[in-house]
Amino acid sequence: MRKDDLYITIPSFFRCPISLDVMKSPVSLCTGVTYDRASIQRWLDSGNNTCPATMQVLQSKEIVPNRNLQRLIQMWSDSVARRQVDAESAAPSSVVVPSQDQVKLLVKQLDKNCSSSLAKIVCFAGESEENREFLARMDGFLNAVFDFMRNAESDIKLIEQVVSILDLIQSKIQDKKPLLESNCLSTILLVLQRGTSDSQIQSLRLLESIAIDGESKLKIAEKEGLLLELVNSLSKEKDERLIEASLSCLSAITKPKRVKTKLIQYRTIPELKNLLSEPNMSVSIIEKSLKLLETLSFCKEGRVEIRHDSNLLQAIVQKVLKVSSKATEHAVTVLWSACCLFREEKAQEAVVGCSNGLTKFLLLMQSDCSSATRQMSADLLKLFRVNSNSCLSSYDTKTTHIMPC
Repeated sequence: MRKDDLYITIPSFFRCPISLDVMKSPVSLCTGVTYDRASIQRWLDSGNNTCPATMQVLQSKEIVPNRNLQRLIQMWSDSVARRQVDAESAAPSSVVVPSQDQVKLLVKQLDKNCSSSLAKIVCFAGESEENREFLARMDGFLNAVFDFMRNAESDIKLIEQVVSILDLIQSKIQDKKPLLESNCLSTILLVLQRGTSDSQIQSLRLLESIAIDGESKLKIAEKEGLLLELVNSLSKEKDERLIEASLSCLSAITKPKRVKTKLIQYRTIPELKNLLSEPNMSVSIIEKSLKLLETLSFCKEGRVEIRHDSNLLQAIVQKVLKVSSKATEHAVTVLWSACCLFREEKAQEAVVGCSNGLTKFLLLMQSDCSSATRQMSADLLKLFRVNSNSCLSSYDTKTTHIMPC
């Protein structure tokens, strides 16, 4: 592998035996062989019942995340990234970080030479925590930035620079109420519609940081076009970093019932189903998708839509005990809301029909997950009137291959 002039040797056991690429989400079969989740899932979904590397017949098609290997790959990837950064840092640079005195002068000149001044201030803020503290405390600086947000025109490059500055110093800003003003939210919406992926992610982090109470969440949600743009950002064709930031932002503002209702009207649940059905989505995106789905299931309209979508229910069951403890708990809560609160027969049938679904609930009852999750699993088992002997027989053949919650 070559990255510009940086040559990288990839350890062979980091490569998926099927795709030969570095594994993004390593998972192991019952044979002990590890594959990338997307590759082995495609193999199994195609009807194969053997291990591709050993050709052994699989006693179980359960896949278990290989956490140790994932950590090793992440450490190696981080090391490669640092080497790249070091190589770039060693190259001659034309960017000179301004001093504090120069920054004070730049702030005064924002109206005259806006683009150049903003670029230098971004550079200054990105240099250190101390610089960010200095900017946040500087007399008149935040007022100047907020005024720019209120009066911003259509120059997207300038707006992106301002958003970048605010994102860098957001944790230092004591009073964020000006960002909730209609004009400022309009500017953030413009970045979400026309900005680069990086500036869109910065805007989402900025929105999340100002969604601190019910009033602020409602102001964000009721800004015309903003909530719909957040939902549009969930498209699986988007940058995964953008999807993850959108999910975090939506979760942060979705506590009020009015917001939940709007999200359901904007077809958020089908978007979440698409993310959960995609085999190569990251663990973080799956967790955040299930968390948002759980929040929407607390709303009557959300439960109705979930329990009438058998494909979505099956996708949720598939994530139980296969992704992470956090994902499992969110998934069980959604299933309990859909199946137990209204005892919807169609929802129950969809869950019962899932491969190994009931076995998973039995395993959860005997795991060290939260007491609430164990109780919900027990409720689901009682509801479906499971034959205990059948479950225990299935349990004996699966126990060694299921990740503990």
